[in-house]
Parts: sequence; structure tokens; C-alpha cells
Amino acid sequence: MGATELVLVRHGESLGNVAAAAAEAAAAEVIDVGFRDADVPLSELGAAQAEALGSWLRDLPDDEAPQSVWSSPYVRAHQTALLAIEASGLPLPIRFDERLRDRELGVLDLLTTAGVEARLPEEAARRRWLGKFYHRPPGGESWADMALRLRSLLQDLDRLEHGRRVLVVCHDAVIMVLRYVCEELTEDAVLEIQRTSTVRNASVTRLLRPTGEGRWTVDAFNLDEHLDEQRVPATEQPRSDDVLGG
Repeated sequence: MGATELVLVRHGESLGNVAAAAAEAAAAEVIDVGFRDADVPLSELGAAQAEALGSWLRDLPDDEAPQSVWSSPYVRAHQTALLAIEASGLPLPIRFDERLRDRELGVLDLLTTAGVEARLPEEAARRRWLGKFYHRPPGGESWADMALRLRSLLQDLDRLEHGRRVLVVCHDAVIMVLRYVCEELTEDAVLEIQRTSTVRNASVTRLLRPTGEGRWTVDAFNLDEHLDEQRVPATEQPRSDDVLGG
């Protein structure tokens, strides 16, 4: 028997999200953020979103509150987890695991959609041919590659979190691939969800498996009412075929 509930949370708005949105709006080719991806911190609004998440966690009934916390070690996720747990008052340590890191974009890192088309047209064409799920940019990962590391993570999580509710703080692509793995979705099914939904900053997705075994079911996806309750604006990034990360 493994974990019975996963509460998947995307990190709060980051300075990278802000810079990427500005670059896309200006039709620029390069995102000017000034940090390597692992070091990009939260924006001021992102920190407020993380604290609002913590207020929501604080108000959960005891039989719904998370019993442990796992997080991506990337700074924006790390900060979200720390701020949320501090605001919640829950006495929970945070386990950081590199398998929850954001998708690695390789040669596409810091390029906008326009930048990829202008600077790497052959790679842009190869991505269109292979599709989002299987395209692996040089030096980077495909969604299928992410699925491999996340399957490994879930095995360890089940081994360590017997019968527990687990809060997982990570990234938008990670949440989508976790849904793919946990719900045993097809390529078409997960990409259809992605085509119609943008995972918002500090949103909550809840997966349930009461027996601790077998397939997970989605109980809630991309919820951000807790931000509205704290009068904190919700944010989402323009659709960009994963070029911008998140």
C-alpha cells in the first residue's frame, strides 16, 4: 500500500514567468531573466500566492490536511513550499527531490516561440513533426523522458508514504505528466487536457487512491479559489508549446 492522496501544486508566479510573458508580448526572441532555470525565484506576487496557499492548508480539516510534503528543489518551487508550510502552521518537514524539477529544455532554454522559429527553424520543424510528447530538444527532455523519472519518484513516494496524504510542489509540465502516469492516460488524452487548460500558478490538483494501490483518479484540477479568498490575483502564462518552461 502506498500514498492515498496527492495534492499537486504548481509554484507561485516566478520572475521567469514575468519575463517570459513580457518577451512573448514584445515578440522578442530571448527571455531576459538573468538566472539559470534552477535559480529563478518567486515574484512578489508569487510569494503572496504561496502564502495564500498556506492559509488554505491551515483551514483544511485534519482528515484532509497533507501529512507530508515533497518539493522540486528549484528555487521557485522551494520558496513556494517553504512559504506555504510556514503560513499553514503545519509541523511538516519538506523533502526535496530533483526528479520533481521542471522539464529541461536544452537548446530551447530562454528562447520564446518566435526565438525558436527564427534561430532554430529545423528544430522547430522537428518538434512539429514529433509532437510535444516525444520531442526531445538537444540537451533537453521530452514529456516521455519526464514520465520515466516521475515513475521512479512515485515508486519511492509509495514506499515512504504508506497510507498518507502528500503535498507535492512542482511545475506545470510535471503536474501534467504526473496526471499522465497516475491516471494511466494516453498521449492524446493528456495533450488534450494541456490544449484546453493552462496550469495556473499556486493552483491545486488533487489525485485520490483510497486503497493506496492501482490507478489514481482526479478529484480536482487546477483549482485556485484559495487565491481569490485571500484577494490574491491568479496568474497563468501564455500558451507556448512548453518552450518557456514553468
